[in-house]
Amino acid sequence: MKDLKRETTVIISLIALAVASRLLPHPPNFAPITGIALFAAAKFQNRLIALALPLVCLFMTDLILGLGWINLFVYGAFGLISIMGFISKKVKIQTVLLSSVVFFVVSNLGVWLLYYPLTIEGLTSCFTLAIPFFTNTLLGDLAYSAILFYSFSTLKNTYLRPA
Repeated sequence: MKDLKRETTVIISLIALAVASRLLPHPPNFAPITGIALFAAAKFQNRLIALALPLVCLFMTDLILGLGWINLFVYGAFGLISIMGFISKKVKIQTVLLSSVVFFVVSNLGVWLLYYPLTIEGLTSCFTLAIPFFTNTLLGDLAYSAILFYSFSTLKNTYLRPA
């Protein structure tokens, strides 16, 4: 029980550090939330907590960064990413890459529906203009996922081993 409590403390501490990084200056779309969603889905037995955690982290930081209608699509994308984390038995690089694609598609569909003409030209323009941001999304998702999973593994093997 004591080991589980220590492990949970480490998990929450890593997530808190990742959330804090969202508030620091960073390139657009280079963010920790996909990593947090996949990490929480892999590490928490309670799926409701695992699903809610990235959304709560996102909401708390959005209170500082700003809220808008687009957030509904962003939150939906991260809900889907959490579900992908539940479905994949082990988070692999393919899961992270697919998560990046899900975020790109869902969030940009939201941008198109809210801010562009609802035509094929508007859709094409929206997605074309979003392509440069996708690079940062991929890099951020890969970096934060690797940092969270590797840090946890290292801490678990070094400091959380039973004596």
